[in-house]
Amino acid sequence: MSDVIVIGGGPAGMMAAIKAAEKGCKVTLLEKNNICGKKILITGKGRCNLTNTKSWSEFSTHIHPSANFLKPAFFNFSNAATIDYFNSIGLPTTVEQGERVFPRSMRAADVPAVLVERMEKLGVEIICSSHVLNVSYSDALFHCLCSRSDSLRGERMDMVKYSAPVLIIATGGLSYPGTGSTGDGYEFAKSLDHSVTETFPSLTALMPRKYDTDLVGIELKNVGLSLFIDMDLIKIEDGDLTFTSNGIEGALGFRLSRRAVLALMNGQRVELVLDLKPALSLEKLRARISRDLERMGVTAANVGRNRFRTLLRGLMPAALVDPFQHHHPDLSLSNLPDKLKEWRFEIKSYTGYERAVVTAGGIPQKEIIAKTMASKKQPNLYFAGEILDIDGDTGGYNLQVAFSTGALAGQSAAQQILKLKSL
Repeated sequence: MSDVIVIGGGPAGMMAAIKAAEKGCKVTLLEKNNICGKKILITGKGRCNLTNTKSWSEFSTHIHPSANFLKPAFFNFSNAATIDYFNSIGLPTTVEQGERVFPRSMRAADVPAVLVERMEKLGVEIICSSHVLNVSYSDALFHCLCSRSDSLRGERMDMVKYSAPVLIIATGGLSYPGTGSTGDGYEFAKSLDHSVTETFPSLTALMPRKYDTDLVGIELKNVGLSLFIDMDLIKIEDGDLTFTSNGIEGALGFRLSRRAVLALMNGQRVELVLDLKPALSLEKLRARISRDLERMGVTAANVGRNRFRTLLRGLMPAALVDPFQHHHPDLSLSNLPDKLKEWRFEIKSYTGYERAVVTAGGIPQKEIIAKTMASKKQPNLYFAGEILDIDGDTGGYNLQVAFSTGALAGQSAAQQILKLKSL
């Protein structure tokens, strides 16, 4: 029998298993997929943005709904510690633009590979293709009833029960269910007296009303995007944006999606306002357009349709000109600066869990001891990762949350095992 069972072989679960094993615990990790870290493979466009190098003061501003809960876990195993750790176990890292950290190989697959290798060296029993059906607690033990499958033939095997005095639940949320994130952990938590805060997709695409499909595939660099909810300005962000078949996304769109999704769920009016020239004030933009007209050898009176389109191509990517004009049928030289600074999109919907990067909501922070990741409801139970009601912006924040909470849960679980064995 193991000392610790970890349910979930994602980044939080693997880190929890590693840290518990490093403390001398006998650990069993149960993963429903046929491999560990399946969701990691699609992160960072296949490169895996492991973390970033930002200080806590800045890092914390990108954590929701409350960063204070994460603080003990972060300082126990910070982003700097994460970088050092991966370098030490054979995965060299590199820092790119925006202080984002990637494997030097730029291969996401190298991340779970090195974590699995580390677990194997520590003697962690890794049991893949093992779907936990339910969790119970009796006789001072947690019991996990699993349905095992043959990963080669896809055939179900007999039910197997695993038991241990300490349990860590790190099953993730609901995002990208194809990678195994189907919310199982929420049911396990409920069966152990926990509640679950309402969940919703975050870091997801936002679909405008009357969306012009000519926009699909266009990427914009260094633009501004403002979020309005019921006509009130909520947040302004600068960065890169991508128009896809699902709507407005990319790093810039994702950073505003959390608040936007919540507002849409509440039946509020949501509007995004795109600023194509955030570095220029309205006055400076008017002056820029006047200079462009002068260089073209035309005036406002004789600019003409073709010269006007030439002017637009100098102010935005060529592919954007047609949809920009379609969206603004009243476009003229006089109102052009205003339209460039305020291209309005009313948002009607959002992409669900099938392509959302992360799940917001989950096990309430008030039900967890932040200094240990231990449950306040059930002795010897710990949580880590996306199953918790904590999520971050795009840019390495969510994986760092997983590593920090996983490391603290694993270490705390090991300490609890030592206490139990001393009784």
